[in-house]
Amino acid sequence: MARWRDRRRNKANVKTQVVKNKKQPSVDQVTGGKIPKSFVFARGKLSAPLKQLELDLRKLMLPYTALKLKEKKRNNLKDFLNVAGPMGVTHFLMISNPKSVPHLRVARTPQGPTLTFQINEYALAADIAKSQPRYRCTPELFKNSPLIVLSGFGGGSQHLKLTTIMFQNIFPAIDINTVKLSSCQRIVLLSYNAEEKLIDFRHYSIRLQPIGVSKRIRRIVQNHQVPDLRNLQDVSEFLTKAGYGSESEVDEEAATVSLSTDIDRVNKASNKSAVRLQEIGPRLTLRLVKVEEGLCSGNVIFDEFENETYKKADKEASEDEPADATED
Repeated sequence: MARWRDRRRNKANVKTQVVKNKKQPSVDQVTGGKIPKSFVFARGKLSAPLKQLELDLRKLMLPYTALKLKEKKRNNLKDFLNVAGPMGVTHFLMISNPKSVPHLRVARTPQGPTLTFQINEYALAADIAKSQPRYRCTPELFKNSPLIVLSGFGGGSQHLKLTTIMFQNIFPAIDINTVKLSSCQRIVLLSYNAEEKLIDFRHYSIRLQPIGVSKRIRRIVQNHQVPDLRNLQDVSEFLTKAGYGSESEVDEEAATVSLSTDIDRVNKASNKSAVRLQEIGPRLTLRLVKVEEGLCSGNVIFDEFENETYKKADKEASEDEPADATED
């Protein structure tokens, strides 16, 4: 009886952290279906870096996720599934470390499918921040879901099609005719390398800079700060001082867009702005190793290791076959 009460308390720990998401809209205005919401949690014991990776992925999935989701060792998959239904959660992202090989499973609730990825390499958001001299990652970036861009998934394999559908549906859809450009501040890029069978997972922030406006003027407008003019004879010296002209590297035509609406005080409609992407992490290199029909169960649609075993056996069998005899 005591154990049953512990299980009930563990489920409550999951539930209380998702109540805040009730204030979020539940219907996607584009598709008419549920807005995708997610749980990101661990299965089994994780090392400190993998635990931080779990937190980074939760932040990436904002705002439609449980950022402070509490987990207990006794929580099983059914516990999370019981809470997911009432909360409108549509996807699970599960990190595990079987045999010291990190894995990420992405599943559609409540009936699957489930995609299992082997994490070959990863870098935390903190590592990305340390590698950049001017790292910018403000809380405002996470008020809206990121855009999703897929590259290299055009193959006809069934498991690649399922991967494409899964990641396309893990974030809310956008209507290019009605979307507010100011809400598009992040992008998730997944690039598939067919030769190595690896997926590069990257997370960027999107920043616009007006072309033809000096850095000093842009800082005044954006930061609302009065500049220090004590050592200058005229305000024109501040505006024309050498080294603070418009940035030439953003004047390339390929990196510019013409805005249809006002974004902020410096990026105005009908003006050209340069688009800049800054990686904010986390960064992952994934390999799809398994696809199951159900939620971490059911028929196996694709198994990379089984396919490799078959290929290796066929190759060894062909090498063992005697060469055809030829007559002189």
